[in-house]
Amino acid sequence: MGTMYVVQEDAFLGKLDERLQIKHQGERLADIPLLKLQGVVVLGRATVSPSVVDVLLERNIPLSFLTRYGKYRGRLEPEVTRNIFVRRGQWTAAGDTETALMAVRGFVRGKLKNYRSLLQRKQRDSDRLDVTGAISQLEGAIAALAKTPTIAQLRGYEGAGSAAYFGVFNQLLQGTPFEFTHRNRRPPKDPVNSLLSLGYALLRHDVQSALNIVGFDPYLGYLHTERYGRPSLALDVMEEFRPLVVDAMVLSLLKKPNGLGLGDFEQEPLNGAVSLTEDGLKRFLRAYEEKKQSKFKHPVMGRKCTYQEAFEIQGRLLAKFLMGEIESYPPLVLR
Repeated sequence: MGTMYVVQEDAFLGKLDERLQIKHQGERLADIPLLKLQGVVVLGRATVSPSVVDVLLERNIPLSFLTRYGKYRGRLEPEVTRNIFVRRGQWTAAGDTETALMAVRGFVRGKLKNYRSLLQRKQRDSDRLDVTGAISQLEGAIAALAKTPTIAQLRGYEGAGSAAYFGVFNQLLQGTPFEFTHRNRRPPKDPVNSLLSLGYALLRHDVQSALNIVGFDPYLGYLHTERYGRPSLALDVMEEFRPLVVDAMVLSLLKKPNGLGLGDFEQEPLNGAVSLTEDGLKRFLRAYEEKKQSKFKHPVMGRKCTYQEAFEIQGRLLAKFLMGEIESYPPLVLR
């Protein structure tokens, strides 16, 4: 099962014995064994019974609330793990330190290399695609990372690499009725941005849950600056996973014959926000869960794992680096 997504507006989440039930107007929509549950995400409005809150906290199952557009609203957090040594290493590295610089260098390198790999794969698969310019820009940014002396400059290379990548993202949509001009959010104003924003919100939920398991304070990061209520470390670690999980899945869904079409989206007349229809949302969530459970060979661990497992693996590798057990943080980079 993994993560359960509640998409029915005004649903009720209740507990019966060892099962979590979702009901709407007296009708039972789902009945899931708690044993199989790793997380709960509510998109829209829902009522959660006190017994559900109690059992989720008891079993360390995170509950996140998002709008239908993917905007993060809040989260029910289980108790932070007792591994004070991880958090001590995390806090010791905070600020303008060599350890923080090395961590940020790893986050940015992982993201940009995975951007480059995705574009290279698409370039090989299509004779009509020409993204060599963006690939060259990414290679230039990647090459400069090793000699970059400050976190601020690393942020600049991360921004330049992302601009090059999204500058050719519309080409990746060839053969579909969709268009992409630039990233927009809060709220997203077109179908592609609505999928990316929703996917990144779900990815944040999963990465933050993994960091909680490892023992981190998810609100103290290095690449993303400190801001009240922002889980900066979760945003740091999820950078390398954006192209691997969300971008790859979104492109696949939009290009598949049985994927998503223009009819699977609707637009709010007042603010122009674009979101998925109920049926489209269910298919998107199913595709995201399938992507999380797909397997690959982890380049550091040397064994097969799922992306769901990789979130925690990367968290544990980061913890080892911050506690001085390994010399550098190895981001997840796949070809």
